[in-house]
Amino acid sequence: MGTTRMFRVFVLLGSAFMILLIIIYWDDVGASHFYLHTPVSPGPRAPRPPPQPKPQPSRAPSFLNDIDAFVNQFLEPGTGEPTDIVPADTSNQSEKEERYVPRREWKVHLSPIAAELRDRQVNPERRRRLLQEICANDTVVFPGKQRSFDDIPNKELDHLIVDDRHGVIYCYVPKVACSNWKRIMIVLSESLQQDGVPQRDPLAIPRDLVHNSSMHFTFNKFWKRYGKFARHLMKVKLKKYTKFLFVRDPFVRLISAFRNKFEMRNEDFYRRFAQVMLRRYANQTTPPTSVDEAFTSGVRPTFSHFARYLLDPRTEKDLPFNEHWRQVYRLCHPCQIQYDFVGHLETAEEDAEHLLRLLRVDNVVEFPASHRNLTASSWEVDWFSTVPVEARRELYKLYEPDFRLFGYSRPDWILNE
Repeated sequence: MGTTRMFRVFVLLGSAFMILLIIIYWDDVGASHFYLHTPVSPGPRAPRPPPQPKPQPSRAPSFLNDIDAFVNQFLEPGTGEPTDIVPADTSNQSEKEERYVPRREWKVHLSPIAAELRDRQVNPERRRRLLQEICANDTVVFPGKQRSFDDIPNKELDHLIVDDRHGVIYCYVPKVACSNWKRIMIVLSESLQQDGVPQRDPLAIPRDLVHNSSMHFTFNKFWKRYGKFARHLMKVKLKKYTKFLFVRDPFVRLISAFRNKFEMRNEDFYRRFAQVMLRRYANQTTPPTSVDEAFTSGVRPTFSHFARYLLDPRTEKDLPFNEHWRQVYRLCHPCQIQYDFVGHLETAEEDAEHLLRLLRVDNVVEFPASHRNLTASSWEVDWFSTVPVEARRELYKLYEPDFRLFGYSRPDWILNE
């Protein structure tokens, strides 16, 4: 009898122990296992019963959702091709007529994009290969070239805009049609809505919102949202998404920046930069206190002052170059990020058309028509005529990586006068 009782005691203790193990396993592993296999994807889906409210003591890590959303909705893993479109649900159509449904159809082209690009005078694929060759060329040296992506400080990733809906990453370069490309990214990501309906017309987006950082999800914001998983998620998206940027002749970009920020009334740039130039290079110990006063009195920095400011060691010692004249290789890190498409402002409309087709969004948005109010390359000689030849050569050295990386010829007609 004593043996039977002892056996029952052992059975009860063993059962209790197993129950305890199951509880511990579910708390530590089971819940996360369930989460990992719960697909969460943006965009239209067949209706499902509303989830029952349940307590959520802590927010689940959303980085896995982003990966699942992209892989499940946009790509077949390993193929890079669109998945089958989810059939539209026609039930309760009267209740859904006014509800906006993002466009999911893909435009079919009669001629392959690759064949068209081969016939073009300037091939974006050739630009991409040049970028890779220069990055692999040990004779071309510039700061930060050899560092890894992990070594790039978070604050230097603020120009990489991410659109998770379509799997696109755009590195914007100021003075290279970035306003219009930012508009397109807002339309694609549907980050601007009115009465619950996303804005679909790029030109209808106000300029102050175009450059509002809250409208764009950039890499440098990943840390706040994803914490310790941020850098890993960046790498995943860099591998999966289509990455592009647009560039222009580096010297012409400098002229455009000067015209826009110092030949027009800009109070912020006057106080931050123009006053410094006037004090250092124009013998103005007490320059005008406001941009209006400066324009009225005719005391303004010249392009020659601007060139001296860029070459002055004190400039970078005080703070990094402003984004409007910072080198593209410092903004977009082309030797750490393998861009799929490199567009040129000089062929902006043509490049934009092919890029939107490559992204398969040309049925969703069009690149806004340009009035071609561009700073012309033919103006370079006139603008640099006030800059001493030696300073021109030093300025070229400062921007030579951009010339080499993006296929722009050395401007000998400026440097050898």
